[in-house]
Amino acid sequence: MDLNNLILFFFLIGFSLFFYKYFLAILYKYNPKLLIDDQFNKPQAFHESAISIGGGLCIFFSSLIIILNFWLFKNIIFFEYLSICTLFFVLGFSADIKINIDPTIRLILMIIFLIFLITYNNFYVEKAGITFLNHWLNNSKIFSLIFISLCFLFVINGANLIDGYNGLLGFHSLIILLNLFLINYLNEINNLANFLFFGIIILIIFLKYNFPKAKVFLGDGGSYFLGAFIAISVVKTSILNPLVSPFYFCILLFYLFFEVFFSFFRKIIKEKKSPLRPDDKHLHMLLYKLLLKKNDDKLKSNYYVGIVINIIYLILIIPGIIMMEDGQFCKYYSIIIFITYIFSYKIINAKIK
Repeated sequence: MDLNNLILFFFLIGFSLFFYKYFLAILYKYNPKLLIDDQFNKPQAFHESAISIGGGLCIFFSSLIIILNFWLFKNIIFFEYLSICTLFFVLGFSADIKINIDPTIRLILMIIFLIFLITYNNFYVEKAGITFLNHWLNNSKIFSLIFISLCFLFVINGANLIDGYNGLLGFHSLIILLNLFLINYLNEINNLANFLFFGIIILIIFLKYNFPKAKVFLGDGGSYFLGAFIAISVVKTSILNPLVSPFYFCILLFYLFFEVFFSFFRKIIKEKKSPLRPDDKHLHMLLYKLLLKKNDDKLKSNYYVGIVINIIYLILIIPGIIMMEDGQFCKYYSIIIFITYIFSYKIINAKIK
């Protein structure tokens, strides 16, 4: 680690600790209602006291510091992160400061942001591991734009969807980013590897205040930001490491993707209601109910959800990690994981009835 990276490392630690320990306390003293989650009746609310939702703000500012450092001292501009993550953070942060946007309008804004920013950044993929998709991705910019926009929508909304339990999204993001960091580091994609390393550091510091007993939440701004950060990192890693199968990244993102995909069709087909309407029937919520049924301890059941899901997730992706360059294996293994998710959902749902 060179001197610049070492200084950045300690600066980020100091900045984050100050932000969580002192700045949020000062903010609360100045305005007890600002960046505070005190709504306990929402389907996805599982805390019993008012908690700060300023975690996303700290991660956002820390990321801006990292981007600025790479630009000023290494002449490397990570503009995809700066543009896409910032806009999605602002969109989510509007909800954190009580600016209510209709879910349909929010989705439309997401699509507009993605179409504009992906086109502006020329941020396309050229392979998906399936012959006819590869052909369309290479020969149609419109199809490529639709494809990558849908991928971003699934990942970003998936991150927002699983946020709410102590450590669930934080540890899940950490596992994903560690995987991407190691792929780039081992293949000597040093700039992206270093950038992801610092992203991992600020995430670890957040988890110190979010797990096991949460003192701070990410908020919608933070979960949207993390989802966008992960999506961009996956695309960049895929482009820069062509030997890694695209299906490996499907394996890596399966939980975020399936949560949105399965929920979407469950609500439309089975429950005959809007897929944009929140409910308490997602996998992590059912697991929480099952754990609460067994131990009757809300705090333990809350953070056990993050532990159980992420341990199972880690076990499931290990074969993919080992065989990440084998496209055929990753293709069929991603199908096995999808089936595993469906059966897990049905088993847990049956146990709580």
